[in-house]
Amino acid sequence: MVDFLNTRAKTGRTFLVLAGLVIVLAIAFLTWNVRREIAELSSASSDNVQWSLSQTEVEFQEFSNRIRVGADLAGIRRRFDIFYSRIETVSTAQVFEELRKDEDFAATLSDIKNWLDTTVPYIDATDVELTASIPRLMSLVQDIRPSVRKLSNSGLNIFARNADAQRADVASTLTELALALAALIGALGLAVVYLFRLNKQMRTQERSQRQTGARMNTVINTSLDGVIISDDRGYIMEFSPAAEEIFGHKAADVIGHELGAIIVPDHLRAGHDAGMERMRQGGERRVVGKGRVQLEAKRSDGTVFPVELAIQSAVTEAGDIFIAFLRDITQQKADEAELVDARDKAIAGEKSRSEFLATMSHEIRTPLNGLLGNLSLLRDTTLTGKQDTYMRNMETSGRLLLSHVSDVLDITRYDSGKVSANLQPMNVSDLLQDIIDNQSGMAANQETALDWGWDGPAQHWISSDCDRLQHVLMNLIGNAVKFTKRGRVSVTVSWHNDEISFEIEDTGVGIPDELQDRIFEDFVTGNAAYDREVGGTGLGLSIAKRFIDMLGGDIMVASTLGIGSTFRVTVPAKATSEPAKAGNLIERRAVVTPQRVLVVEDNEINRFVVREMLQADGHEVHEAHDGQQGVDMAQADNYDLILMDISMPVLDGRSATRLIRQGHGASKKTRIVALTANAMPSEREDFLANGMDDVLTKPLKKSDLRIALGQKGHEPMTEASALIDEAHTLETYDVIGAENFPKLLGRYNAEVEHFIEWLQGDERLDRNDIAAEAHKIAGNAALFGATGFRDVLLKLENAAKAGEDAVVMSAITTLPDLWKDSKKALTEITLKE
Repeated sequence: MVDFLNTRAKTGRTFLVLAGLVIVLAIAFLTWNVRREIAELSSASSDNVQWSLSQTEVEFQEFSNRIRVGADLAGIRRRFDIFYSRIETVSTAQVFEELRKDEDFAATLSDIKNWLDTTVPYIDATDVELTASIPRLMSLVQDIRPSVRKLSNSGLNIFARNADAQRADVASTLTELALALAALIGALGLAVVYLFRLNKQMRTQERSQRQTGARMNTVINTSLDGVIISDDRGYIMEFSPAAEEIFGHKAADVIGHELGAIIVPDHLRAGHDAGMERMRQGGERRVVGKGRVQLEAKRSDGTVFPVELAIQSAVTEAGDIFIAFLRDITQQKADEAELVDARDKAIAGEKSRSEFLATMSHEIRTPLNGLLGNLSLLRDTTLTGKQDTYMRNMETSGRLLLSHVSDVLDITRYDSGKVSANLQPMNVSDLLQDIIDNQSGMAANQETALDWGWDGPAQHWISSDCDRLQHVLMNLIGNAVKFTKRGRVSVTVSWHNDEISFEIEDTGVGIPDELQDRIFEDFVTGNAAYDREVGGTGLGLSIAKRFIDMLGGDIMVASTLGIGSTFRVTVPAKATSEPAKAGNLIERRAVVTPQRVLVVEDNEINRFVVREMLQADGHEVHEAHDGQQGVDMAQADNYDLILMDISMPVLDGRSATRLIRQGHGASKKTRIVALTANAMPSEREDFLANGMDDVLTKPLKKSDLRIALGQKGHEPMTEASALIDEAHTLETYDVIGAENFPKLLGRYNAEVEHFIEWLQGDERLDRNDIAAEAHKIAGNAALFGATGFRDVLLKLENAAKAGEDAVVMSAITTLPDLWKDSKKALTEITLKE
């Protein structure tokens, strides 16, 4: 601002000087012009010209008089010569040049000269001839007299006009001179005003500079950072109190001394001196204006300590100056080191936690695999009614425990960043219908109506993560049904601007206000009474929230205690169309193709379960107790399939697989499937990267094992579900009535038997037709309480949609016996009533 005002003042002064000089030069020029024109007016040349013209007329008059007397011939000749001389003078003299430029004057003069030329012969004749010509001359004189008169008068008129013009020029020049003087006076007035304002601005500037200086001194003196100002030679000009405290020097002792010798450590002096010299030579400024940098500095006692430094430069009349802001960061460095140490410990702790969860997953899933596997095998034996009930209870408890373990692992995966969206084409309507069908049994038990529908145009096919959405919606709809008795649960779907929304509204117990803000946190389940009635770990909604966040969407809740709740889920998605399939017909194949299977597993119970499952389907089973033994057996013999455990002594599953693939044994190219209790998703990619072809997760299910073998089986697809939900069947019986129930059941029996007969026909089957018919039959099975048969139908539907032909054929083989048992049970219940 100060430089701007100084520049402005200099510019103003220069402008005033130039303006004044121009005005003075103009006045001088106008004055000279006035004097010149006055001098011309005072000149007598015009008077002489006018006198000469008058004398011409006089001489003509004298000549005329002599002609009239006629006696004095010599006098006539003398007066004619004088007149002739006068006319010649007017025609040639320089003083008459301006008059000759006038057309009238020139014409009159020409007439007179022509007259003279006509008259000369008479004048030059002899006296006798001249005397005889006098009458003729008198006549000629009378003819030319008006022209002579006109010549004299026109000259006078021209000079009169010229005199008027000169006077007008003098008046104009005087006016211009007066205006120039007025302009000069005005400029002088403006200069006075400007100089007054400039003087005021300079006083204001001086006062502002004093205030700025005072403020800067205050800032420097009160700044917590040390402020050091030096000139371009590196000599200290200012040394703030904070700098005194940081470095231990007094300002009076260091001002005027070289900066490097005061605060730069000895091992950095050479670099500092080289940098100062480079800047003095106009070279690169590596630190100046580059923001804060961290360096080392030296205290008065020679102690070297870390500082944070920022340097700026400024240009003054005395040259460049450098302003350095320094901060002692000794404590900051210590805090950073402590934070880094804490971070490293936290990372190590997180790693340990992940490893612990992975280990616990293996340790928990391994006995679960043995427990559920043996229960599955036990189902193949003859059981009493009580034993079957106990077995179902144990399976239910095992599955519940497995669900809790999976919930904890889902949270761990998300928090560690190991969960990512898998966007694929999916059918929203099919997904919701599957979930509604799955929950319809519980809804019926709760005496609750469960329905869903589109709000606006339906967009069946979208690109999203089907598994994550299914997990979220299953949780939300399941909760709504769980907490709603004798009410209604409605699911509404809407599509708008590449965004799909699901609104799950129930008329259940509702959520307290104080709980709604925390409902998506981990382990939040509500009050004690709420928990005792419905149970749960409080992880479902927190996992749902994580999955929706991962998909870039939003989940929210609105609830009124005792009235109901509404959950709204919104996720971005792209509209798509149903993906084309390379054929949708199922070719019937042989039921069982025996295979040679090598089971590499260190746990004896798990080996027993897998062996029994495989041998039950007619396969040849070989066992290895550790990874090294598995490698040796695979190199020595050729197997159709190798089931490889991961965590084993001597040699783990990854290393064993790599050795098998890298070697030249008989089973180098055999399909290797990981059999692991470790459910971390990143592990699957690692297994595949180490040469494995697929992954089976413990607890192992026979259906999954059959899919890995690429075959269909004999065991029903339902493993833990009860055959008939007797309570629901009796409730339907009461609602429909004793008279109508047998009729409807008979009609349903006919539909099922026709469906099974169609499935077992010779014609090729279309997957879409299988899925549609299975879905329809499953809905009626749920109505009559045939839960086991319904579960198999739903899995058949899902397998047909997914193109899992082996699973579809397994279900087709299973359904007749399962329906026979279900039909018998439904008939027995009816007969009881």
